[in-house]
Amino acid sequence: MSGQSAAEYRIEDLAHLSGATVRTIRAYQDRALLPKPERRGRSNVYGDTHLARLHRIADLLERGYTLASIKELLEAWDAGRGLGGVLGLVAEVNGPWTDEKADRISRVELDERFGGVPDDQAVDEAVELGVLERIPGRADEFLVPSPQELSVAAELHAAGVPLQAISAHLRELRGQVEHIATRFLEFTTEHVFVRYLGHTPPTDADAEEAAALVRRLRPLAQQTVDAELARAMQTFATRHLRQHLGETLAPFVDPEPASVTLPPDTMSAVQKLVGSGNAAAFIAAATERELQARTLDTLASNAAITRQVDQIP
Repeated sequence: MSGQSAAEYRIEDLAHLSGATVRTIRAYQDRALLPKPERRGRSNVYGDTHLARLHRIADLLERGYTLASIKELLEAWDAGRGLGGVLGLVAEVNGPWTDEKADRISRVELDERFGGVPDDQAVDEAVELGVLERIPGRADEFLVPSPQELSVAAELHAAGVPLQAISAHLRELRGQVEHIATRFLEFTTEHVFVRYLGHTPPTDADAEEAAALVRRLRPLAQQTVDAELARAMQTFATRHLRQHLGETLAPFVDPEPASVTLPPDTMSAVQKLVGSGNAAAFIAAATERELQARTLDTLASNAAITRQVDQIP
């Protein structure tokens, strides 16, 4: 029994079945995201492979992948058929490193969020920075890889920060964050992933294990940066306000911690007890315990006074 003939579609049929527009399909072809169709006389003929590829692109866009990442992923997919574990690792690394979902925004909505005045130069710069991404075939709509980042920019602009200053700040911040990302990757590669990089390509088993580790370690960099940024902002924001407001702010802000020099005999005794390397930590812990004890004593004393006052007729 002969098999069924492969399905063939005109570009209009492919657009209808995939949900993409004809202009989008052609734009994907220009960007090498979609294989070229087969030429039949004066017509282009598409098949199920094109339809499947369009569905895959749409799915990856919904999951937050950028078009550049999708292209890399599809190229790896095409070049490595049969390497299931490796492709899984590629997909894990190329995938979004945040739970944030990409969104779309129209040009009209974008202008409204930034004061209602169209600014083509600012839009071009946002596209260059990756804050916005043009959607092939849709001149009046953009992909927003990080809605949160766009919201921050909108809030800063509403507070009076010029768009050019926001872009400059983002460029500077990106360079610093990329340095942190590089150091984190070097650190994890040295201590975690080095055992998977001794042979190329890695075995499926090694690649699958490495992909699982990527999933586990992925949030750690952001969690560390979040915690350290919060600590640094609390420290430096208070210091910054104190410098600008001086005595006006003094009653409302905790004073700078004063350095305390312990008597040499006391320091020597502590070092003998816990060792030189542990002396500072021991003193800090002892101080914290003393502060907690005094706080409890004060609270207990205040409670006793309150009870006595309540008993006064």
